Amino acid sequence: LPGHPGPNGFDGQKGHRGRPGAGIPGPEGFRGTAGDPGDEGERGSTIDGKNGLPGPPGKDGQKGLPGDTTYGPPGIPGTRGLPGPPGAQGARGNPGLPGPPGLRGVMGLPGPQGTQQPAGCLTSFSIGDPGNPGPPGETIFLRGDPGDSGVQGAPGNPGPRGQQGARGPPGSQGREGPKGMVRDVFKFCVHLFPAPVTEPCAHGKFFTFLQGPPGQTGVPGQPGPQIRSASGFLLVLHSQSDREPLCPQGMPKLWAGYSLLYLEGQEKAHNQDLGLAGSCLPVFSTMPFAYCNINQVCYYASRNDKSYWLASAAPLPTAPLSEEEIQPYISRCAVCEAPAQAVALHSQDQSIPPCPPNWRSLWIGYSFLMHTGSGDQGGGQSLMSPGSCLEDFRSAPFIECQGQRGTCQFFANEYSFWLTTVVPELQFASAPLSGTLKEGQEQRKKISRCQVCLKHG
Repeated sequence: LPGHPGPNGFDGQKGHRGRPGAGIPGPEGFRGTAGDPGDEGERGSTIDGKNGLPGPPGKDGQKGLPGDTTYGPPGIPGTRGLPGPPGAQGARGNPGLPGPPGLRGVMGLPGPQGTQQPAGCLTSFSIGDPGNPGPPGETIFLRGDPGDSGVQGAPGNPGPRGQQGARGPPGSQGREGPKGMVRDVFKFCVHLFPAPVTEPCAHGKFFTFLQGPPGQTGVPGQPGPQIRSASGFLLVLHSQSDREPLCPQGMPKLWAGYSLLYLEGQEKAHNQDLGLAGSCLPVFSTMPFAYCNINQVCYYASRNDKSYWLASAAPLPTAPLSEEEIQPYISRCAVCEAPAQAVALHSQDQSIPPCPPNWRSLWIGYSFLMHTGSGDQGGGQSLMSPGSCLEDFRSAPFIECQGQRGTCQFFANEYSFWLTTVVPELQFASAPLSGTLKEGQEQRKKISRCQVCLKHG
C-alpha cells in the first residue's frame, strides 16, 4: 500500500544576481547649436483670392513598440599598449648676449707711391693685386649730324568764343574844356614822357599844341549780360514711364533720376512728397539705405526692408523682376529750377480747374492722395504739392521692391487712394453711394481732375 505523502520541502535560497555586461555606454553627445532663422516666405500672387476652409485634424499616429534593452557579454581585457615614439626636439634656445668689442688694431704704414705707366691694352684679366693706376683717359665728344626738320603740324582748331565780359562802371565826367582856340595849352617833353608836365624838361624840348575842337559823340556800348539770379524754387516732374521728362521752356534742369515714393524699414514707412526734390533719386537701388545701431555697427541688406517706386505703364509681370528686368518698370523724374512756386489745384469733379489770374499751366492730371503697401504702412501727398497731381491715372501706380532679395513685383495688398468727384448737391448727403468700378474709363470718371499752375515771373 502506498504511504501518506510527506511534508512540503523548504524553499531554496535566492540565487546570486548575475554580473552586468562589459559593454560601456558612450558619453553623452554635445547639444547642437541653434539653427539660423529661415528666410521670409514669398509673398502671394497678385490675385486676391478668398481664404480656404480649414482642413480636418489629422489622426493620431500609432504608438511605437518598446525598444529592446539587452546587455552584451563582458569584454576581454585589452593588452598593454606599445611604448610611444620619442618626443619632438625641443625649441632652439635664445641667442647669447653679444661679447665685448675687440681691441683696435695698429694702423699700418703707408705703402710706396706707384710709378705712372702709359695706358695699355687689356689683354687678360685675373684676380690678384690691383695694378698701378694709369693716366686719365681722353674724353671725346662726337656730335652727330643735325636731324631733318619735322613736318609742321596742322593748325589747331580755334578755341571757343569767350563769354562777354560784364559791363564796366560808367566813367567819371570829364572837365569842361576852354571855349575857342587857345594857344600854349599843353607842353610836352618829347624825350621823357608823353604827358603834360609842369617841371623843366631836363633832356628834351618843349612843344606847344593847339586845343582841337570837341570830338563827336561815341557809339553807345553793347548792353551787359543779363545775369539771372537763382530763384531757389524747384519743380519736380515724374514721367510715369521709363523716359526722362523734359523741363518746361526756360527752366534749366538740375538733375534727373528715378521716382522714389517711400521706404520701409523696421516695418515702418517713411514717405516722400513727389513734389519735392527728395523724391527724385539720381541712382536706383532696391535697397538704397543701411541701418546702424548704438554699438557703432552698421548693416546693409541684412533684413527684409523694402523700397517703393512710382511705376511706368509697362504691363504687370507674372513673376518677380530682377536685375535689368526692373528698369522698364521704374518711373523717371527730373528736377528743374523754376522762377516761382508751383501749386496744384483740384476740382473734385471731371472739369479741369482753371489757374488763377497771372498764373500759367504746367500740366493737368488726376488727384493722387495716398498709398499703402506691405501691412498697414504707406504715406500720402500734400494736396498743395505738384506731387498730388499725376498726369496719368492707373490703379497700380507704384511697385514694391524687396531690398535684400533685389527683386520688384506688384502685390495684391498694394492700394492707391485718389480724390473722387463729388456732386455739390449731394455733398451733405447721409451716406455716399457705394460701387465697384472695374473698367479703366469708368474709374477715371470717378477720379477728381487737377492742374499744376505757376505764377508768371
